Amino acid sequence: MSPPPPPFGRGRRRAAQAFDEALDDAELVAARAALAQGRWQSARSLLVHTGDDWDRRGHRMTVLAKEPSCAPWAREWLLAEPDSADATVLLALALVRRALRGKDKPPRAREACRDAAALVPGDPTPWLGLLLLERSLGAEEDVVRVFDEVRVRYADHHHAHHLMVARLAERGAGPDPLHEVYDFANWAAEQAPADSPLAILPVVAHAERYRVLARAGHESADPRAAGHWVGRRARLVMKAAFDWWLEWEQDGHPRRLIDLNFLAHAKCCEGRGAEAAALFHRIGEHVTPAPWAYPDRDPTAAFRAARASALGTT
Repeated sequence: MSPPPPPFGRGRRRAAQAFDEALDDAELVAARAALAQGRWQSARSLLVHTGDDWDRRGHRMTVLAKEPSCAPWAREWLLAEPDSADATVLLALALVRRALRGKDKPPRAREACRDAAALVPGDPTPWLGLLLLERSLGAEEDVVRVFDEVRVRYADHHHAHHLMVARLAERGAGPDPLHEVYDFANWAAEQAPADSPLAILPVVAHAERYRVLARAGHESADPRAAGHWVGRRARLVMKAAFDWWLEWEQDGHPRRLIDLNFLAHAKCCEGRGAEAAALFHRIGEHVTPAPWAYPDRDPTAAFRAARASALGTT
């Protein structure tokens, strides 16, 4: 998932604080709280039990790494268990988060990710950390190369595909119905297994492209009023994604709530209130900044207004 836009005023900051990247993973929430208090053993146990469920491992690692005190506690973990691959990967991702916040040097984070990747050559998670860094700071060829390293290890990596879509959508600020991000998203959805949540990726691409066009002044800042969400392409993309959800809803996927937020947003913009309502029931209170913040809105207020409208509670 791409990072939310920079905050505009106090309301945006309050909204950002309401969002929890852990989503509905209660075990992750507990382990993160323990890590914040220096009890890294809970994170250790969580990651051991996660195993090689790569989407879940990536989700849990990136959320733990965002805890401000993660890096020093990961180092303490490594002092106790110098050969721990989980501690090494977690420290690498924590350094990535620090570098993205301007608290550490990017070359140091890159080196840590590469060292972790060498220690666990079959794990895409160190490469996901590097992709998070390069998506914001790297050159185009670096982003593509690192994404390929993720796919070699796990071809259907959910987070990595979202990062690539967000980066590709930013190439070229002018309207282009044949923009490369659509080709990429369609290709990824087509090559994935039938039950893969990458089927939602074309909707994500459409939303990310809206973000870029609206910020450049080519679309209305109000997504409901933007022409981007009407027309044959938009209708086909959103129908295909919603039909997939009806048939293959992935209740157990760790990042499914991100997909549901993108799909609910699209259905609201399309004016399909009944379909949006079904999605809002599944989402509950788990609002995600993307895409409700697009182009530069208070995501919590936008989500709540759209949900109230869809559910008829306004």
